[in-house]
Amino acid sequence: MELVVKSVAAVSVKTATLVVPVGEGRKLGATAKAVDQASNGAIAAVLKRGDLAGKPGQTLLLHSLPGLKAERVLLVGSGKDEALGDRAWRKLVASVAGVLKTLGGSDAVLALDDVAVNGRDGHYGKYRLLAETLLDSDYVFDRYKSQKAEPRALKKVTLITDKAGQGDAERAVKHATAIATGMAFTRDLGNLPPNVCHPSFLAEQAKDLGKAHKGLKVEILDEKKIKDLGMGAFYAVGQGSDQPPRLIVLNYQGGKKSDKPFVLVGKGITFDTGGISLKPGAGMDEMKYDMCGAASVFGTLRAVLDLKLPINLVCLLACAENMPSGGATRPGDIVTTMSGQTVEILNTDAEGRLVLCDTLTYAERFKPQAVIDIATLTGACIVALGSHTSGLMGNSDELVGQLLDAGKRADDRAWQLPLFDEYQEQLDSPFADIANIGGPKAGTITAGCFLSRFAKAYNWAHLDIAGTAWISGGKDKGASGRPVPLLTQYLLDRAGA
Repeated sequence: MELVVKSVAAVSVKTATLVVPVGEGRKLGATAKAVDQASNGAIAAVLKRGDLAGKPGQTLLLHSLPGLKAERVLLVGSGKDEALGDRAWRKLVASVAGVLKTLGGSDAVLALDDVAVNGRDGHYGKYRLLAETLLDSDYVFDRYKSQKAEPRALKKVTLITDKAGQGDAERAVKHATAIATGMAFTRDLGNLPPNVCHPSFLAEQAKDLGKAHKGLKVEILDEKKIKDLGMGAFYAVGQGSDQPPRLIVLNYQGGKKSDKPFVLVGKGITFDTGGISLKPGAGMDEMKYDMCGAASVFGTLRAVLDLKLPINLVCLLACAENMPSGGATRPGDIVTTMSGQTVEILNTDAEGRLVLCDTLTYAERFKPQAVIDIATLTGACIVALGSHTSGLMGNSDELVGQLLDAGKRADDRAWQLPLFDEYQEQLDSPFADIANIGGPKAGTITAGCFLSRFAKAYNWAHLDIAGTAWISGGKDKGASGRPVPLLTQYLLDRAGA
């Protein structure tokens, strides 16, 4: 779907479908009044019959109104006079997208300037959310279905705005298009079956990305290199699988050579059985999504490449498959990490922190401005925050604040959890420097505490996306593409874009 921005009068556009808002109580804003006047009161006559109340997201399709070049007019409810929240605005746009999908026209024009969105006074914020929602609604994953989805007629959507706001709206569409492309890449990787998407497959994806973008350097560290580097924790996770682990290093140089890079670290457990600490069978198929941290880093990098942001960015993807076998790590094993710290593995299902801890140590060599790791790390995060908000911890108040702000502006929110020293005591081990679990209490926080011991050399933050990376069960089951909007917004802010 192509999105364009124009500054034209809604009544003059030639299109298959013109979309205009109607307020609750059947109130017409400036755009709807102009369209109504041009059509000799056709809209007012329909509303007078009570066919549309104007509640947010309600729609009414009208055909062949006189005096207009548009073949159809789609009325959409925009609610009461007060501004809509982000959620209501997204629902309104999603409702419009749902109707447009069912129509035969190849184009549509959205004249929604009259709708106010709370906290998004400028054109940029409002149209960024609109564009992301429209583009995300176009996503389909059907590559393993023998009967593919019907090709959609809608190919182009024009967003009408005033001349003063056109530049901001165009910038919003540019950013939203890159983010939506990144989200789709992330969703594709997450939705792939685990017999296809294993560590070596992800390494090939990285190589393909490197071939397509000259400014991107790609290095793949195989299991021998991982072992030779002393990454005992990382290596231990993959040793029970026939699929060998991979550490994928992607280095994008968009800034000055002297600029310190930002580093994104993604957990890439391509399937998590729990290992010897085997998970229950019910719902285990969804453990293919345990690589969504790595997938979201891939997606964010894709957005950065499309936008050619003037920053330096290193992406480290810690990829392994956690399987039970005669060679698998056992509960009670002790491993030595790249940092020299020893870890007693009390539960092999707490494997994400093991691949991440060595990768966080590896990140030191890049002398980063900041390091952010992203992981579907703990079920406890879902208990604490549900499926709407990602968990956030870190050793830098400034970095945490920047991520919280980015999440708010991208409508991809996170919530800070504490890393008090008292929680560190739960990780004490009588046999090693640290245990890999801290007991049943505060599981998300103790996982963050574990990682913090390997991230003391730089400003670091940890995003637990266990609840937000995918939609669980039902017809809508699938990867969500989060937190690509949050991470991309953070990097946009650093780039001043």
